[in-house]
Amino acid sequence: MSVGRYPNWVPGIELREEWLAQVQEEIIDPYREIVDPHHHLWHHGDAVYELDALAADTGSGHNIVQTVYIECRSYYDHTAPDHLKPVGETAQVARLAATIPPGRARIAGIVAHADLRRDDLDTVLDAHVAAGQGLLVGIRHAGAHDPDPEALMIPGRGAPVLYADPAFRRGVARLGDRGLTYDTWHYHHQADAFLALARAVPDTTLVLDHFGTPLGVGRFKGRRDEIFPTWKRDMAKLAECPNVVAKLGGFAMPDNGWDWDKGTLPPSSDQLVDQQGAWYRHMIACFGPERCMFESNFPVDRVSIAYPILWNGFKKIAANYGGDAQDRLFAGTARAVYGI
Repeated sequence: MSVGRYPNWVPGIELREEWLAQVQEEIIDPYREIVDPHHHLWHHGDAVYELDALAADTGSGHNIVQTVYIECRSYYDHTAPDHLKPVGETAQVARLAATIPPGRARIAGIVAHADLRRDDLDTVLDAHVAAGQGLLVGIRHAGAHDPDPEALMIPGRGAPVLYADPAFRRGVARLGDRGLTYDTWHYHHQADAFLALARAVPDTTLVLDHFGTPLGVGRFKGRRDEIFPTWKRDMAKLAECPNVVAKLGGFAMPDNGWDWDKGTLPPSSDQLVDQQGAWYRHMIACFGPERCMFESNFPVDRVSIAYPILWNGFKKIAANYGGDAQDRLFAGTARAVYGI
């Protein structure tokens, strides 16, 4: 199995272009406009996934017209104080976005990182706004924490009780005051804590990334049939909070336990639908298309599935819904939530 141009962007992960190229499919509904509301640019040492790599994926057949960049600790300004180092990421992504030529998917929004617990949060947010050149739409201070991080390929860095921290809740509420969204990433066993947060900050739009990351490794390996009904109940309760919207994707990470990255061949879109379709359909049933948006989570999910195959799978899932619902799932919800 050959290694692609962007190897080892996270220890233990390789992005395998030739492996992914073994499965090819005709693009479904190639003219449908798509906003990809969750991707990264990766620049850590020799591991690089930047604009050319993103353009190759977004230009691989589907009509991706806009994207939203999500913080991933790239491009930090290590000359700045710790709380302002992430502003370097916002500034560099804004600079890169300005160089994208016509005809390519445009980075239309940036979700940056800030420590929402700080007393001087407004000063940090002001710095991000200035650095973003009109592109800042939200903040992600992820809550992902698991007591068994050695079992995870991409362990979260969240504090154990972050969502209950009064200072953190004040910070999330302040985002709503300023018209910014709060993106999060956490694991399925943190659902109750996130529900309590959502109820505590009703005036802030909370964006749930990656289905709440149902884990399938470590102590959760082989327990998917047990986790699924509990997860369904958790998502139904969360959907009762009108300030929560859901991103549908980011479900092909190795820590989800599908083992697609270990196959001789990468998965097809039919395999995605067969194995994961029930999870997608449940989210759409609970939140409605007006509060759901498909996401790629690239290049993270690229370790397991190719970009055109992923979006073909989404289109097969969406085929069961009407035209207006599809418009929302592929673009409308993302544009409304992020104001792009």
